[in-house]
Amino acid sequence: MAMRDETVAGGTGEGGKTFRLHNAVIPARPLEPALYLVATPIGNLADITLRALETLAGADVLACEDTRVTRVLLDRYGIVNRPYAYHEHNADEAGPRLIAALEAGKSVALVSDAGTPLVSDPGYRLALLAIAAGHRVVPIPGASAPLAALVGSGLPNDAFFFAGFLPTKDKAKRDRLAELANVPATLLFFESPHRIAATVAAAADVLGGERAACVSRELTKTFEEFRRGTLGELATHYGDGHTVKGEIVFVIGPPGQAAAPEAEDVDRLLTALVKDMSAGKAATEAARQTGLPRRDLYQRLIDLKGGDAQ
Repeated sequence: MAMRDETVAGGTGEGGKTFRLHNAVIPARPLEPALYLVATPIGNLADITLRALETLAGADVLACEDTRVTRVLLDRYGIVNRPYAYHEHNADEAGPRLIAALEAGKSVALVSDAGTPLVSDPGYRLALLAIAAGHRVVPIPGASAPLAALVGSGLPNDAFFFAGFLPTKDKAKRDRLAELANVPATLLFFESPHRIAATVAAAADVLGGERAACVSRELTKTFEEFRRGTLGELATHYGDGHTVKGEIVFVIGPPGQAAAPEAEDVDRLLTALVKDMSAGKAATEAARQTGLPRRDLYQRLIDLKGGDAQ
């Protein structure tokens, strides 16, 4: 669907830039020219921020993945701004029109169907165009399915790695899981309901059945579910032919800590390495192999050599 030239001319005009909260009609303040990336609810329409509502109402141009989906949100909050389609099938045509609107001094708001724009959607291309053309890009933060799944999973959240969608083909999927096997962080993936059983089974095979995981489904909606367990337990559950519906975020805990090597093994490794390389390089290589701090290993080499690590 191509955008019409109206997008360059602006939005609904003065007087129409308002939004509604319960029975109160609130005017939206004027926006400075910029590309605004507006996070929208991932299910529950109440999960919208006041800043997002004001941006959606006040933008001169409002672009979205699916006008029908965005219209539901706009109607809920009494926003009369007209949405225009920007998605992967029309990005080559719609993108330059949106950039032209920015060039004309207009404010442009971009939303995805749900969650934060640019996360696994074609909005990334538009942001690159805007940045390359010297325009401001302003994130309007809010709902995010990966973060909601992470905090609800009960898995470690001090470090996490969002990997988007896994490949659909089994070999490519397993290869990708193998690449991520030793990432020292909780892994997050988007997945579709008809592929989740095969994906969990592949993860159990590649990463090990004892690794902790969680399948988060229908986040923020009526039938929200967090199914927690080991990959092996989850593979058994979904392999039993359970019908799965709704959007899914698959969360896999970080790999377990390997047992610390014995001191005697470390000494033997250091002694062997220092025969063929300098003490500094030997300590670096030993740190890579054992995961122990290089500084401690270098000091141990000095001790082994009687205070002389040359």
